[in-house]
Amino acid sequence: QGKVRESGGDSVQAGGSLRLACAASGYVYGDNCMVWFRQAPGKEREAVAGIYTGDTSTYYADSVKGRFTISQDSDKGRMSLQMNNLKVEDTGTYYCAADPCSKTYGASWSDPENYPYWGQGTQVIVSS
Repeated sequence: QGKVRESGGDSVQAGGSLRLACAASGYVYGDNCMVWFRQAPGKEREAVAGIYTGDTSTYYADSVKGRFTISQDSDKGRMSLQMNNLKVEDTGTYYCAADPCSKTYGASWSDPENYPYWGQGTQVIVSS
Protein backbone atom coordinates (compact mmCIF):
# COMPACT_ATOMS: atom_id res chain seq x y z
CA GLN A 1 0.00 0.00 0.00
CA GLY A 2 1.41 3.35 -1.01
CA LYS A 3 2.23 5.98 1.57
CA VAL A 4 3.36 9.59 1.33
CA ARG A 5 4.80 11.57 4.20
CA GLU A 6 5.71 15.24 4.39
CA SER A 7 8.03 16.98 6.84
CA GLY A 8 9.62 20.36 7.40
CA GLY A 9 6.69 22.64 8.10
CA ASP A 10 7.31 25.41 10.62
CA SER A 11 6.58 29.00 11.57
CA VAL A 12 8.82 31.65 10.05
CA GLN A 13 8.83 35.38 9.49
CA ALA A 14 8.23 36.90 6.09
CA GLY A 15 11.41 36.84 4.04
CA GLY A 16 12.60 33.64 5.66
CA SER A 17 13.15 30.19 4.20
CA LEU A 18 11.93 26.65 4.76
CA ARG A 19 12.65 23.32 3.17
CA LEU A 20 9.89 20.74 2.93
CA ALA A 21 10.56 17.08 2.25
CA CYS A 22 8.34 14.37 0.84
CA ALA A 23 8.90 10.62 0.95
CA ALA A 24 6.78 8.13 -0.95
CA SER A 25 6.93 4.43 -0.20
CA GLY A 26 5.09 1.19 -0.67
CA TYR A 27 4.49 1.60 -4.38
CA VAL A 28 7.60 3.27 -5.81
CA TYR A 29 8.99 1.08 -8.56
CA GLY A 30 10.32 3.60 -11.04
CA ASP A 31 9.62 7.15 -12.05
CA ASN A 32 7.16 9.38 -10.25
CA CYS A 33 5.14 12.48 -10.75
CA MET A 34 5.19 14.34 -7.46
CA VAL A 35 3.51 17.62 -6.63
CA TRP A 36 3.17 20.00 -3.72
CA PHE A 37 -0.30 21.38 -3.14
CA ARG A 38 -1.20 23.89 -0.47
CA GLN A 39 -4.40 25.03 1.12
CA ALA A 40 -4.88 28.15 3.18
CA PRO A 41 -7.82 28.55 5.57
CA GLY A 42 -10.93 29.48 3.64
CA LYS A 43 -9.25 29.03 0.27
CA GLU A 44 -9.21 26.33 -2.36
CA ARG A 45 -6.34 23.91 -2.66
CA GLU A 46 -3.76 24.97 -5.25
CA ALA A 47 -0.80 23.30 -6.89
CA VAL A 48 2.48 24.97 -6.01
CA ALA A 49 5.25 22.95 -7.67
CA GLY A 50 5.67 19.61 -9.39
CA ILE A 51 8.37 17.35 -10.72
CA TYR A 52 8.59 14.33 -12.98
CA THR A 53 11.50 12.17 -11.89
CA GLY A 54 11.91 10.56 -15.32
CA ASP A 55 13.50 13.66 -16.84
CA THR A 56 13.38 16.04 -13.83
CA SER A 57 10.89 18.31 -15.58
CA THR A 58 9.65 20.88 -13.09
CA TYR A 59 6.51 23.00 -12.91
CA TYR A 60 5.63 26.01 -10.76
CA ALA A 61 2.64 28.16 -9.99
CA ASP A 62 3.19 31.76 -11.05
CA SER A 63 2.89 32.88 -7.43
CA VAL A 64 6.03 30.99 -6.39
CA LYS A 65 8.26 31.18 -9.47
CA GLY A 66 11.69 32.49 -8.58
CA ARG A 67 11.17 31.80 -4.87
CA PHE A 68 10.47 28.06 -4.64
CA THR A 69 12.59 25.24 -6.03
CA ILE A 70 11.46 21.63 -6.27
CA SER A 71 14.11 18.96 -6.57
CA GLN A 72 14.45 15.20 -6.66
CA ASP A 73 16.60 13.25 -4.26
CA SER A 74 18.77 10.35 -5.39
CA ASP A 75 15.89 8.13 -4.33
CA LYS A 76 13.11 8.69 -6.89
CA GLY A 77 10.54 8.36 -4.14
CA ARG A 78 11.83 11.45 -2.35
CA MET A 79 11.77 15.10 -3.25
CA SER A 80 12.15 18.47 -1.57
CA LEU A 81 10.71 21.96 -1.86
CA GLN A 82 13.05 24.81 -1.01
CA MET A 83 11.02 27.91 -0.20
CA ASN A 84 12.83 31.24 -0.06
CA ASN A 85 11.62 34.79 0.48
CA LEU A 86 8.46 33.49 2.07
CA LYS A 87 5.41 35.73 2.11
CA VAL A 88 2.45 35.83 4.47
CA GLU A 89 0.28 34.53 1.64
CA ASP A 90 2.38 31.35 1.51
CA THR A 91 0.81 30.31 4.79
CA GLY A 92 -1.13 27.08 4.64
CA THR A 93 -1.05 23.33 4.88
CA TYR A 94 1.28 21.84 2.30
CA TYR A 95 0.45 18.43 0.91
CA CYS A 96 2.67 16.12 -1.11
CA ALA A 97 0.91 14.06 -3.76
CA ALA A 98 2.39 11.34 -5.92
CA ASP A 99 1.67 9.08 -8.85
CA PRO A 100 3.88 6.32 -10.33
CA CYS A 101 3.56 7.89 -13.77
CA SER A 102 5.41 6.74 -16.88
CA LYS A 103 5.61 10.24 -18.39
CA THR A 104 5.13 13.80 -17.31
CA TYR A 105 1.60 15.21 -17.13
CA GLY A 106 2.77 18.38 -18.77
CA ALA A 107 0.09 21.08 -18.65
CA SER A 108 -2.09 18.86 -16.44
CA TRP A 109 0.50 18.65 -13.70
CA SER A 110 -1.63 20.68 -11.32
CA ASP A 111 -4.76 18.51 -11.55
CA PRO A 112 -5.16 16.78 -8.17
CA GLU A 113 -7.14 13.99 -9.85
CA ASN A 114 -3.87 12.71 -11.34
CA TYR A 115 -2.41 11.78 -7.96
CA PRO A 116 -3.71 8.76 -6.04
CA TYR A 117 -1.30 9.03 -3.12
CA TRP A 118 -1.44 11.91 -0.65
CA GLY A 119 0.28 12.78 2.59
CA GLN A 120 -1.38 14.17 5.71
CA GLY A 121 0.10 17.63 5.23
CA THR A 122 2.61 19.82 6.99
CA GLN A 123 1.85 23.29 8.31
CA VAL A 124 3.66 26.40 7.11
CA ILE A 125 2.96 29.67 8.89
CA VAL A 126 4.53 32.88 7.67
CA SER A 127 4.12 35.92 9.88
CA SER A 128 4.74 39.56 9.04
